[in-house]
Amino acid sequence: MTEWVVRPDGGRPQGHGCPHAADAGPTPAPQSHLCVECSAQGREETRLRLCLTCGHVGCSDSAPGAHATAHYESSGHPLVQSVEPGSEAWAWCYADEVFLQPRDHRLPH
Repeated sequence: MTEWVVRPDGGRPQGHGCPHAADAGPTPAPQSHLCVECSAQGREETRLRLCLTCGHVGCSDSAPGAHATAHYESSGHPLVQSVEPGSEAWAWCYADEVFLQPRDHRLPH
């Protein structure tokens, strides 16, 4: 199970916390390996985000659909993890607007 903590450069002033990170359970299995909403529109997005509450996979805000954000807005599930191929381990909290990293993650020097 990944324990998430606010990244030191999490996008907010020092001291801004994220109570949702402590509530994150085991990473759920992805409901799909693509953004289903984009796929239905004939697009294949690779900038994917996994909802850490239910496993929904949606595209990022950089994609035309922003389906991960739409999922947060409709479900209230605040945490997503990047599942971009080859990306570093990171997560985002929509509610607190901070980046998260695994507790044992070491930033490069």
